[in-house]
Amino acid sequence: MSAPIRRAFAVIAVIAAALAGCRGHDDAAQSELLVGAAVSLGEMLQEASRQYEAAHHTAIHLNLAASNVLARQIQEGAPMDVFISADDAQMDAVTQQIAPGTRVPLYGNALVVMVRDGWSEPMRTLADLEAPAVTRIAIGDPAAVPAGVYAKQLLVRTGRWNGVEDRLVDSGHADAAIVYRTDARAARHARLAFEITGPDAPRIVYPAAALADSAHLEQARAWLAWLEGPQGRAVAARYGFMPAPAP
Repeated sequence: MSAPIRRAFAVIAVIAAALAGCRGHDDAAQSELLVGAAVSLGEMLQEASRQYEAAHHTAIHLNLAASNVLARQIQEGAPMDVFISADDAQMDAVTQQIAPGTRVPLYGNALVVMVRDGWSEPMRTLADLEAPAVTRIAIGDPAAVPAGVYAKQLLVRTGRWNGVEDRLVDSGHADAAIVYRTDARAARHARLAFEITGPDAPRIVYPAAALADSAHLEQARAWLAWLEGPQGRAVAARYGFMPAPAP
């Protein structure tokens, strides 16, 4: 399939998602926003959207995907009113499409190390990932998705990358995994070993912005302000997200 055809299908898919989400909202005067958001924000944004829709005259339709996928869709012209990325790099990639003055750092996150159920070896520090018993370590794709990028940054910064690189996988069964703290709460067949803290911990921030070609720019600004405000932050905290870290 050629690149132009793939781009066309990507745009069609986003439009279809928006139209599907519109069903069930019978008030013709109701405003609607299509929000492209990092999939790690999914459950939190679903609850936030319900709360916002109940109190405001705006329906929120979520297009949840990997941040790099969403950035590419935006670059290729897919219709979107708001973009919430899992890192600054993907937001930087669509700088030309952002409405001036709307980019904000919404929330923060952290990395944790998980181990599979039944794991009995020590797993208290990153050094334990290099133990011979640890044969497979799951991380996100470090060449594409933010969670993987952050994990690689951590391992490189702490001098562990060369020691574990040949054990890394992005799917399947693993002895340990480096994931977002917010993902750990929903993990099955795995348990939390420890959270990455201290000076080596990566700065994880979720930036958000309205898009310049949005037909609902004021509504997009209002939605972002709500997410930044006390109600949005309260929802985020229930799902393990933190205030955005300082630059």
